[in-house]
Amino acid sequence: MVSNTWENIEADFVRIFERYPKLRKGNEPHALGTLGSGNHFIELCLDAHGRVWIMLHSGSRGVGNRTGQMFIELARKDMERQGVTLEDRDLAYFAEGSQHFADYVEAVLLMQRYAAANRELMLRLVVKAIERHLPRFTLEEKAINCHHNYVAIETHFGQECFVTRKGAVRAGDGDLGIIPGSMGARSYIVRGKGNPESFESCSHGAGRRMSRGEAKRQLTLGDLRNETHGVECRKDEGVLDEAPSAYKDIDAVMKAQHDLVEPVAVLKQILCVKG
Repeated sequence: MVSNTWENIEADFVRIFERYPKLRKGNEPHALGTLGSGNHFIELCLDAHGRVWIMLHSGSRGVGNRTGQMFIELARKDMERQGVTLEDRDLAYFAEGSQHFADYVEAVLLMQRYAAANRELMLRLVVKAIERHLPRFTLEEKAINCHHNYVAIETHFGQECFVTRKGAVRAGDGDLGIIPGSMGARSYIVRGKGNPESFESCSHGAGRRMSRGEAKRQLTLGDLRNETHGVECRKDEGVLDEAPSAYKDIDAVMKAQHDLVEPVAVLKQILCVKG
């Protein structure tokens, strides 16, 4: 299953790695179908009708981050070579039409394809795992595979442009999206309203109220256990920074973006797996 998924994108990775050997770590095929750490998760949830939902959140498993960091450094060096003075070195950029610009666009879109393939594979593996423990069930074809934190080429206000969504997800007219809460709060499946003022975007989750360090300093294991009562999940120091109170109130977040999306289903997790 993993090999077939990797074969669909392997040739594109080979081309990028030949041009940029620094990106090659050798673990991309093996990382497919794996979760990752931080706020990445696999959950079993129930909706208001008692239906079971599988929801997962994961990304490009490190290779996307390496790609971004490498091209950021290349952009800084390009600015130096061109004698461009920036107020902040993090404002470095590639000129459209340059080789680095073309390579970056190709690479970032590939990493997003890799992340999507990773989620698709994980979903199949999760379904296969739970089939062994549950009575026969009907799997409805309603999977939503949407990027969180990504770049897309879209048309807005009559002009083709690059849209970077950080902490956001596409919410075009009729688009289905996922807005998770936290390990102890409910999550939302939403349908986008295509609001042009937001570049057809919405929140990609509740968002953090505390930094990871602040959460570890202020919260206790007792807080974590109380806030995740009724949810089968890790309740140890390794996930203390993922405690529900480290995140904003998901219902307040949803109310604030009522002009961007409409709820389709409200989910409450009963099991949460963290990496």
